[in-house]
Amino acid sequence: MKIAMIGTGYVGLVSGVCFSDFGHEVVCVDKNAEKIARLRRGEVPIYEPGLDDLMARNVRAGRLDFTENLADAVCEADAVFIAVGTPTRRGDGHADLTYVFEAARDIARALCDYTVVVTKSTVPVGTNRKVREIISAANPGADFDVASNPEFLREGAAIDDFMRPDRVVVGVESARAREVMSEIYRPLFLREFPIVVTDVESAEMTKYAANAFLATKITFINEIAALCERVGADVKQVSKGMGLDGRIGNKFLHAGPGFGGSCFPKDTSALARIGQEHAVPMQITETVIKVNNEVKQRMVEKVRDLCDGSFNGKTVAVLGVTFKPNTDDMRDAPSLTIVPAMIGGGARVRVVDPKGRAEGEELLPGVAWLDDAYAACDGADAVVVLTEWNEFRALDLKRLAAAMASARMADLRNVYSREEAMRAGFTGYVAVGR
Repeated sequence: MKIAMIGTGYVGLVSGVCFSDFGHEVVCVDKNAEKIARLRRGEVPIYEPGLDDLMARNVRAGRLDFTENLADAVCEADAVFIAVGTPTRRGDGHADLTYVFEAARDIARALCDYTVVVTKSTVPVGTNRKVREIISAANPGADFDVASNPEFLREGAAIDDFMRPDRVVVGVESARAREVMSEIYRPLFLREFPIVVTDVESAEMTKYAANAFLATKITFINEIAALCERVGADVKQVSKGMGLDGRIGNKFLHAGPGFGGSCFPKDTSALARIGQEHAVPMQITETVIKVNNEVKQRMVEKVRDLCDGSFNGKTVAVLGVTFKPNTDDMRDAPSLTIVPAMIGGGARVRVVDPKGRAEGEELLPGVAWLDDAYAACDGADAVVVLTEWNEFRALDLKRLAAAMASARMADLRNVYSREEAMRAGFTGYVAVGR
């Protein structure tokens, strides 16, 4: 199959590269000439483990290309995927569909033969209907179908998620479109991964419902963690006891500083807005949003208390600022709330993050960037474990404590335990829910 992927952001690039690895001929399209030039040179503009090698292999095989020329890519394609950004719209929390609709108009003018136009971007229910209307209005003679194919990729594990998915959700309107989508995902079907075919609206809703539920699990365990701290329970033991129940499962039950990233904050906000517009308030989701914001603020107070009630004049080492490990994504990361609060309180903040500096330098002005955790902690009054990168999971705590002016740790990912920290020489240790 010939595929055109409109948008070379996280979803578009990963999806395009993986489709080409299935054996399809894929052209990734972007209006950003500099980005296309970088991709043609083999430079990957995002950090995703394994993506650079996979991209290079399929370029060499002649199955993957990059272009600014949308018209040629669309005209030759059997399926055109819209994978552009849908950021939260300022003022009302709804998904901003400007780029989706702009892509639909551009696609309409370029359609030649029968084509399936597939929305890969996360969009509110009814968006694909609007895409159909836009294309039909711009090109009344176009022979096309629309389909919804939401992505369920975890940053840091996106390639594995694409190649070995829990499920693939495809919303279609016709047997013809279903046939095209089946052929595109044939490699997964042959390996018996679940392909769930629905109507278009159900596919759109599935994405939001899934992300809102996962965000709810995270927020629920963070509330339980706060209660554990008051009653003397250990949230890690509670999470294990809960997660072994097959009806609950152990994923997304890790207490921490709140969720962030490109999906959960945006999608919960959009789902809440969709509910308001249809007079069906998403009360659980609205509470999740509120509690998640409160969790981040609670982490600020936890670190402040560790610093004797004030950040003023303190030197704090922060280990990890991306919203999760194995990504360079800083979008809605807890660090964007916690670090500015420390700086605003008069702290000198040193940051170590394997991949976060490129985005973080602009988003976190006023911090000092270091490459080594031990150097960051040298002479520091406190260290905060904020993102659980592997290189922060097995630190020499004795060495760390000995180098600090005041050996105190805020372990906001529960990587260590109070016992091992104190045994190593730390005089203060706080975690989440323990």
